[in-house]
Amino acid sequence: MPVWSWILIWALLVAGLLAMLAWFAVRLFRKLMVTFGALEDLGDQLAELDLDAALPRRPFSPAVFQKRRDLAAAIDQARIERAHRRAHRRDLRINRGKLIQHTPYKPEDRPSC
Repeated sequence: MPVWSWILIWALLVAGLLAMLAWFAVRLFRKLMVTFGALEDLGDQLAELDLDAALPRRPFSPAVFQKRRDLAAAIDQARIERAHRRAHRRDLRINRGKLIQHTPYKPEDRPSC
């Protein structure tokens, strides 16, 4: 093959590569612009929520200055609530597992081929 054919082949390959990269860049730019538009809409929705005004905060009071009985009661209450949440989640998992294992099979539910 003559030298000019190799130059032509490589020029076409490089031009194809540059065209492909330009096409990918345009697609990426369009996707980024859509993403930025969606983020702007999300920011507007979050601004409408006004989350800071919705949650009143209690002033910070160190535990050192509170009574021991109050702290012990709060710890016990938190422990009871945590145990209740764990038991509830465990019951939900057990019920979901039972549904998965014992799903009633009906032949009429089978799709026809």
